[in-house]
Amino acid sequence: MKPLRKNVAIAFDGGGLRGVITARALSMLESALAKPMHKIIGLTAGTSTGSIIAAAVAAELTAKQILNLYVDMGKSIFRKSLRTTFWPLTTFRYPRPPLTQALEEHIGNLKMGDVWNKKPPIDLVIPTFDLVENRSCFIKSWKEEYKDWRVIDAVQASSAAPTYFSVLNGRYTDGGVGSFNNPCFLAAYEIHSCLNWKPEETTLISLGTGRAMKHLEVGQAAKFRPLQWLSPLLDAFGRSADDQQVHIVDTFFKDLDFRRFQVDMKEEIPLDDSSQIDTMIEYGERMGSMILADQFDRSMGVKPTVAPLHAN
Repeated sequence: MKPLRKNVAIAFDGGGLRGVITARALSMLESALAKPMHKIIGLTAGTSTGSIIAAAVAAELTAKQILNLYVDMGKSIFRKSLRTTFWPLTTFRYPRPPLTQALEEHIGNLKMGDVWNKKPPIDLVIPTFDLVENRSCFIKSWKEEYKDWRVIDAVQASSAAPTYFSVLNGRYTDGGVGSFNNPCFLAAYEIHSCLNWKPEETTLISLGTGRAMKHLEVGQAAKFRPLQWLSPLLDAFGRSADDQQVHIVDTFFKDLDFRRFQVDMKEEIPLDDSSQIDTMIEYGERMGSMILADQFDRSMGVKPTVAPLHAN
């Protein structure tokens, strides 16, 4: 792996329990650097499950501790019950208290302002979607309006995935609703416009949570009933938005040392499938090896097509 630059930022995608993949890959990076990430980074951004990892890094947990947190959460939070059995007759699948308790146990009552007041400070950026104002909003550790927010409340706002958990405070839902499930552009913007780091002195690492390599057969969609469109459309919107964020950073922040890593999965792993934690760990090890070998995701380096000029 080529050396990191003077300033280091790291961004984490959403993806439910597949955060296990990211946590395992991150633990391999920490081992290679022989330092926990909170001693290396000055900026961390995360959406949904990525907000849990970003917040845990800012709270000075090691990647190994974060991985253990995910394994424990998989067993306690995504537990099948009558609520999950009868969903969608229920409004959401999983009660919030187990998630809150796990976050309180590992992150405590740390406030967003406390993260910025560290020596040196850490810029923690967590997107969520405000259903009342119908817009994405960005909870940042240096912003005055968010300084008294508990970090775990920001995390719960960002990770309130629709149908999985209830909205927070009657208004905040998953930060991935919109364009920011992959927050690498948010991190690049923060580097350029808020922290004023020199791009030529900065490394931005972006970590995904796995990409299922499933394809429809020719003619299959022609037989879809209305509800059968839901899954492929959500996959298309999500994957397209994630890759667009990579393309934006890759195109408009040329001097930045930008590194995007993602792993292809043979199977579709649902966001709440705790039975596949061992498989996720294996994918995490594969992505960790990619990080250490500088094997960037194929969504990087895509060249725009330029239309030919026509003479009058």
